[in-house]
Amino acid sequence: MAADDTRPVEGGTLGSVAAVPGGPDTSRPVRRWVENRPARSWWPRIDLAELWSARDVAVVLALRNIKSRYKQTFFGAGWAILQPLAGVAIFSVVLGRLAKVPSEGIPYPVFVFAGLVLWGYFTASAMAATDSLAGYRQLITKVYFPRLLAPLAAVIPPLLDVGVQLVVVAIFMGIWGVAPTYAIVLLPFWVLATIVFSFGVGAWLAALNVKYRDVRNAITFLLQVWFFATPVAYGSSLLPSALIAVNPMAGLVDGFRWSLIGAPPPGAAAVVSLIVGLLVVLGGLAYFARAEHYFADVI
Repeated sequence: MAADDTRPVEGGTLGSVAAVPGGPDTSRPVRRWVENRPARSWWPRIDLAELWSARDVAVVLALRNIKSRYKQTFFGAGWAILQPLAGVAIFSVVLGRLAKVPSEGIPYPVFVFAGLVLWGYFTASAMAATDSLAGYRQLITKVYFPRLLAPLAAVIPPLLDVGVQLVVVAIFMGIWGVAPTYAIVLLPFWVLATIVFSFGVGAWLAALNVKYRDVRNAITFLLQVWFFATPVAYGSSLLPSALIAVNPMAGLVDGFRWSLIGAPPPGAAAVVSLIVGLLVVLGGLAYFARAEHYFADVI
């Protein structure tokens, strides 16, 4: 290699080579190459610049997910309203009237609908993220792109359902005379925090599902158990503080209700649950980055 050859030994961009008689052709365009290898440190590095440069891939995958979500469906986006309405009707009769479950001073239909909005987004995102890598097997084995974009694209389409459902919640609030408080300004924070948490859980599940395909079946059961451990159909006052503290969705649901319909503000246990949720997100990203190198081999 010539003394002024600027090409790196490993990783990066192929640079220019000095023109010498009989030397390499310098008229060829500069090309980039990527080496996919296991992380060497206990905390794998996530290249944010690479993710941002490939953001168009996430947009394409998200649009594909939206189209496949409503393809050949009779009600289409109407399912975003029908499903939570059915849940509200069932819970209002069984828990609201028969069991007399407390709803923190909020009319029960409004109370449970607000909880179902956030929980529905989380479950839809988790399920979609679980299949996000396995569903792109041909793409992953043939084309390189930042794999983290797959679960990221999976948590975007369910936001359309959230937008539609918030309109229905506003109608419910008008019917039952529930007015929002000053806390409404924090509503975007709770939505964003739920997106981040769903993305972190989705990263865990997507990476696990590549190697163990029964994760798809296990997550269905896990979400059912998780639902009853989260104050969606009842108030958090019925749960022990310790259970709220270890359940990130409990803090998110309480905060979301507080901002949207004026329910009691989250307590200390809910704040601890948010910290636990952040640890789950960091752990999910770390595991995904360490497992990424074998995706194409085992998928």
